[in-house]
Amino acid sequence: METRDSIKRAVCEAIDRQSERIIALGETIRRQPELGFKEFKTARLVEETFSSLGLSPRSGLALTGVRAEANGSKEGPTFALLGELDGLVVAGHPIADPQTGAAHACGHNAQIAGLLGAAMGLLGAKALTHLAGRVVFFAVPAEEYGDVEWRVQQARAGKLEFLGGKPELLRLGHFDDVDLAMMIHTTSQPEMKKAGVSASNNGCIVKTARYIGRASHAGGAPHLGVNALYAANIGLMAINAIRETFKDDDSIRVHPIITRGGSQVNVIPADVRIETYVRGKTVQAILDANRRVDRALRAGALALGAQVEIETLPGYLPLFNHAGMAQHFKANATALYGADQVTEAGHRSGSTDMGDISHVMPTLHPYMGGASGSGHGADFLIVDPRLAYVEPAKQLALMAIDMLWGDAGAAREILKSWKPRMTKEEYLSFQRGVARQEVFDGAK
Repeated sequence: METRDSIKRAVCEAIDRQSERIIALGETIRRQPELGFKEFKTARLVEETFSSLGLSPRSGLALTGVRAEANGSKEGPTFALLGELDGLVVAGHPIADPQTGAAHACGHNAQIAGLLGAAMGLLGAKALTHLAGRVVFFAVPAEEYGDVEWRVQQARAGKLEFLGGKPELLRLGHFDDVDLAMMIHTTSQPEMKKAGVSASNNGCIVKTARYIGRASHAGGAPHLGVNALYAANIGLMAINAIRETFKDDDSIRVHPIITRGGSQVNVIPADVRIETYVRGKTVQAILDANRRVDRALRAGALALGAQVEIETLPGYLPLFNHAGMAQHFKANATALYGADQVTEAGHRSGSTDMGDISHVMPTLHPYMGGASGSGHGADFLIVDPRLAYVEPAKQLALMAIDMLWGDAGAAREILKSWKPRMTKEEYLSFQRGVARQEVFDGAK
């Protein structure tokens, strides 16, 4: 009689047999990075791979998402395995796209390789015959919240509402039939060893500020102008001045960039633009910090007599990993790599739209190694392809077996005690309530 452990071994063996293919997929994606909501080549590769496994994928979800599913032998919960499609713009990355600047400097290519590898293992070992419910394999777009101006244009054209992939998929109903969700993120941090789980991650709000001044000759008549760049600089200095008012426990991070600094050096800048995140450990901490940042941005306009248009956009909610799911992951990782290679971390100050998922269903977002350098840095590279691409495939598949084995007792137990932080309707209402636009005239 086949046991859960024997099926796990069979799945891992099936993944090992496909290891060259899995690594090749990860490397192909790494060398064709695409920005969020524009991942057309990567989505096509995912769709073709799912189809080659006998699955029937649906594509074009939230523009570029691809979803396939496999049924167990009986009714039960639905467990979604996720991987993110997008890269991000990183100046100087050695294999960045020369046209867009996009690079896989956060390891999302490894997520997709692991997702596809998990499907290969579960299907190749015929593990679904021993499971209840469904496994959803979901390649999702646009986790990196960048390219903001373009995304706002898409929203105003009616192509999007939310500017992150998972929030938009939630809105569109593509998670309505999912009960639990998981993904694995690549890490380059040695202290995370081969596998690790954090307790939580920051959430964020996203903001743009447009300072509007008055152009004039920068040499001949600067006194006739209103320098929007100086107004923006004062706004940024005011943000820096309020940093000491942020409580350490709230893990606030505010990191603005200037995306447009002026039109020409001999013209007083009349149109200067800033983008920033306001990150924090809790929703309330984020909202409190956001109000202070708004005050700081207004101060720049007031000092120069400029206008500032502030737009606040829904970002991502804080992530809370489900402790019960984390225990299963750690047990599986320990069995394969040893206890000394599996770690636990506390709170992390980065943000992910997996946090939005964690508010409406039990969610797990652990980390696995295989990379070096700094995340989002030009030196981020995959240095251990097997650990980065193949081992996450095993861990995703093993979690699916644990959650849905037999009558899906583990998943049912988690769902029985689960209290969502928000319903889908509450989530959508909250995110829509964050969105606002303000025009402040510092000349009045």
